[in-house]
Amino acid sequence: MELEHLKKVFNQFNHSTNFLNHKELVSGHINDTYLIETSGDSKFVLQRINHLVFKDVPGLVTNKVNVSKHLLTKLKHLPKNELKRRVLSFVPAKNGDYYYNDINGNYWNLMVFIEDSVTFETVKNEEVAYEGGKLFGRFLNLTSDFDASKLTEVIPKFHDMSFRFSQFEESLKVATKERLTKAKDLIEKVHHLKEEMHIIQRLKESGEIQLRVTHNDTKISNALFDKNNKGLCVIDTDTVMPGVVHYDFGDAIRTICNTASEDEKNLELVNFNLDLYKAYTKGFLEEVESALTPTEIKYLPLAAKTMIFIMAIRFLTDYLNGNIYYKVAYPEHNFDRAKNQLKLIESFEKQFTETEVKINKL
Repeated sequence: MELEHLKKVFNQFNHSTNFLNHKELVSGHINDTYLIETSGDSKFVLQRINHLVFKDVPGLVTNKVNVSKHLLTKLKHLPKNELKRRVLSFVPAKNGDYYYNDINGNYWNLMVFIEDSVTFETVKNEEVAYEGGKLFGRFLNLTSDFDASKLTEVIPKFHDMSFRFSQFEESLKVATKERLTKAKDLIEKVHHLKEEMHIIQRLKESGEIQLRVTHNDTKISNALFDKNNKGLCVIDTDTVMPGVVHYDFGDAIRTICNTASEDEKNLELVNFNLDLYKAYTKGFLEEVESALTPTEIKYLPLAAKTMIFIMAIRFLTDYLNGNIYYKVAYPEHNFDRAKNQLKLIESFEKQFTETEVKINKL
């Protein structure tokens, strides 16, 4: 991104300081994010929101800002300096909106950078898993009284299994023969798991599990920790919208309990870590169990498997479609991601009877 353009965009926001330096923060598959150093005491995070993926950016930003305001209200008892580290703070643009639309049609938003914080791409110990569980559980608990119907559905049918499966089947019709041949074993595994992977979707459709405010991208890298590995703040709230608790629980487990990164090619390194699962679940339920129904709690283990699966078919679908959605570093990147997630399911299945123990006794 051209330096002068970044400066110009940054100066469209009410930050009362001067641009000194920047660096790109390499995180996520969708947006472009930059750390802005200034002449003042604060640093900022400037983000270009991918409007090709998110069709209603003003609605997306409104979701983020309104949820943050709700969290601020719920945590107003905290000291001011602590509150700044617990909730994302968005900076309005000079036109009064919380986003800026540049001359190229790109949308930007600006957040205050949370100092002395760390993130993890993978979880190496039970302490971080437990703290991550508490952090995402607390987010769900604090937003449990927020009317989810007031949120914009920024990506319609984002975790809708029927929709994702239909996308997958459409990709089979347009994929090259070479890609279909290469992915043959993965395609067979996906079809084998189809029925089980629709259970939570059907519970949602029948109303047996309720719609809530959900984050919808609860990989561990979207949690900020302090330098003592205590949970600070949930970040990257672009996908906050109505959903079910199983989306957030399952997607967190998907990243926390994978013994390798999601694009690790050596599948021998990819296994499901049951100890981290138990630690995360313990922290998660300590914060949110009182807000959940018995049915929601019952299906949390299946949610873990389901969310691993949904990412597997999304990666596989994108590979078959020719890599049109996720950022890739090389042509087979999405294929390797899909193999990785399906291997994680195999490891999970070997231990599934253990994960089915009464979940609130973990």
